[in-house]
Amino acid sequence: MWTRIWSYRISYLFVAPFTLVFIAFIVVPVAMAVGLSFTYYNGIEPPRFIGWSNFQYLLSQDLLFLQYALPNTFKYAIIVGPGGYVAGFLLAWLISLLGKGLRKWVALAVYAPSLTAGTAMTIIWLPLLSGDRIGYLNSFLLNNGLIDVPKLWVTDPKLIMGSMIVVSLWASMGVGFLAMLAGIQNVDPQLYEAGRIDGVRSRLQELWYLTIPSMKPQMLFGCVMAIVTTLRAGNIGVELSGVNPTPQYAGNLIVNHIQDFGFIRYEMGYAAAISVFLLLLMYVSNRLSWRLFGTGENEA
Repeated sequence: MWTRIWSYRISYLFVAPFTLVFIAFIVVPVAMAVGLSFTYYNGIEPPRFIGWSNFQYLLSQDLLFLQYALPNTFKYAIIVGPGGYVAGFLLAWLISLLGKGLRKWVALAVYAPSLTAGTAMTIIWLPLLSGDRIGYLNSFLLNNGLIDVPKLWVTDPKLIMGSMIVVSLWASMGVGFLAMLAGIQNVDPQLYEAGRIDGVRSRLQELWYLTIPSMKPQMLFGCVMAIVTTLRAGNIGVELSGVNPTPQYAGNLIVNHIQDFGFIRYEMGYAAAISVFLLLLMYVSNRLSWRLFGTGENEA
């Protein structure tokens, strides 16, 4: 075995930079988080082992987590994840039907919001969703008689989640969208010709029977990116409302809960336990994605 390993020593040198970075910034932090999740650690005193107490408290007694952070995260992820994923795929498919010259500019226009989300928050969304009469959305609705009083779009507990979902959907056309667009454009044209001979007559039939089965790797990548992006979201509610926590915790997600205990209360052992729970949630969601879009080769 060692002789065989030595024979591939040059190949190992090429993969060494990635391997070292992956170990330093992924494996080590995850291992430390798992270890700290079984301790009480406040950042000053040495960690004290307490077993499963953090997880027992999280799943049975932490009312902020059980009543707000967890349900809010599921609601946000279920709408933004599949919604952004389906919208990204449909937009990628529609853009692929355009001419080559126009296609790149439309793709850039769709992808740009994901690059400028931070700037757009200040320039577009905060003035648009302002809760006074001069807020763009309130002004439009008032002038057209659709509402009688201004709506507090980002400070009303009943409205903040809807505002978060709209903003997130607008900025969700990221690398997953580009991957699906590339997958659609790389489908072999001869496959469509063969499909027409076999009875495929419409664009929708091409999409269902030819395009989607031919780009499962790109769809899997887009699905995984959608899951990771939505589950790790957290700052959107704080940025919109301007307060932390959000009004009556209506916009708090699991990541906000981690930040609260880790950087405000300095209960870092408990924050690590919440992080491990979120990691397991992502893992289960990703396994479901592999079930939907993975192939036998991918599973191996």
